[in-house]
Amino acid sequence: MASKNYLVFDFGASNGRAIVAKFDGSRFDLEVTHRFDNRPVYATGTLYWDILGLFSELKIGISVSQKAYKKIESLGVDTWGVDFGFIDKNGHLISNPHHYRDEARAAAAQAVHKDFPPEKLFELTGGLIMSIMSVYHLYSLKINNAIELSNAYKFLMMPDLFNYFLTGNTYNEFTEATTSIIYDQKNKKYSDEILGKLNISKDIFPQIIQPGSKVGDLQSSVLNELEIPNISVIAPASHDSASAETGIPVIDSKKVWAFISMGTWLVAGVETSEPIITKEAFESGYGNEGGCEGRNLFVKNINGLWIIQQCMGKWRKDKGENIQWPEIDKIYPSAKPFYSFINVDDPVFIAPSSDMPKVIANYCKNKGQNIPEGIAQISRSFYESIVLKIRFNIEQTQNLIGKKIELVQLVGGGTNNKLICQWISDSLGVPVAAGPTETTAVGNLIMQLKGTGEIKDVNEGRVICRNSSDVLLYEPKGKEIWDSAYEKYLKIL
Repeated sequence: MASKNYLVFDFGASNGRAIVAKFDGSRFDLEVTHRFDNRPVYATGTLYWDILGLFSELKIGISVSQKAYKKIESLGVDTWGVDFGFIDKNGHLISNPHHYRDEARAAAAQAVHKDFPPEKLFELTGGLIMSIMSVYHLYSLKINNAIELSNAYKFLMMPDLFNYFLTGNTYNEFTEATTSIIYDQKNKKYSDEILGKLNISKDIFPQIIQPGSKVGDLQSSVLNELEIPNISVIAPASHDSASAETGIPVIDSKKVWAFISMGTWLVAGVETSEPIITKEAFESGYGNEGGCEGRNLFVKNINGLWIIQQCMGKWRKDKGENIQWPEIDKIYPSAKPFYSFINVDDPVFIAPSSDMPKVIANYCKNKGQNIPEGIAQISRSFYESIVLKIRFNIEQTQNLIGKKIELVQLVGGGTNNKLICQWISDSLGVPVAAGPTETTAVGNLIMQLKGTGEIKDVNEGRVICRNSSDVLLYEPKGKEIWDSAYEKYLKIL
């Protein structure tokens, strides 16, 4: 068949990209046509997403891509989870969406847990119970009699908002909705009990659509502004973690496999046929997220590369130069191994910090450990800690599902760090298949291909991904030294 072009928008917590996928019927090639930063904005003590700036970048991405490739079959948008905004009855955005790291959201936890203790929230929704989730922000808005809530006509998660700006149509996409912790995954609807306690009408929640559904066509105002022909908008798995999981090129589906998506957050888990909603799952910090075609993602979020990204900000500021990641990758292997460890999920590492290296040093000091100093040692201590945290969570997963993990599929930007991939294999003692880095974009593409009738299901899409991608296989070696380090790490936990 003649090659067809599909446009993927992948919004991460720190940057975004427009990517054109050229598909010839059996494989695809990806080309990044537009990159942009995603810079949250502090204003009057609140941390916001600059959604209008991001939408401007989205339109630039459409324009640049259309000029380069002329005919685009469809486009799809995926973003991070949990954040949302409202439109009023006139169709206007009421306020910039708040950032999930805004302090007011965490501060609302006491009010939420008075009505719904965390275990109760888990029983009602099956979701990951973390203070960044949407339900905490809804409570914050309710407590403060926020104008957004009192004037809300429709509730739209971040990708739903972008789709609304593009098409004028309002939907909630399924995978994104499950990150809200107001969606009941057992009964497949928004929770009557939670909405009743908040006194929020169900009418503000649009129809739920599944990945692969058509949202609509670009509305005339967008077409006229950009001077382009029509493009269909398809909803992928619009939560980026679900999209990344969809795009995994599983190398051996007969093995029990787990996935780890390595980005600002690490999302580690397994596919299941139904949500796992048990006391043991809750106590271990696990939750369920919607996947494609009836798949359930039984996952745990790990505070991931966010920490080293925060460190990088400090190092760049101190040096007065734009240090690049390959420079870090070149020097950290020479630092002392297993010098000190951090629990990356400790609350001190969650909030933004102007001096994350100091936060790490203070943590290690308070734990009676060696204090890492310098870029190389801090980086190595962080990366080793991430590896050991992954091991801890894989062992938990095995206990909860009653099966031994035989293969780990590692995806996302973190796969560029080949030493980390090898360390994960060594520590776990199982093979690790790493790549591609653009798995989120691949998952987005797969559901566009399904939505436009090019493929029949995710499994077919994953085969195409294997045909199109470089996947590196890491075999374990030297597990004994990691076993010894793991014993020390467990004492820190």
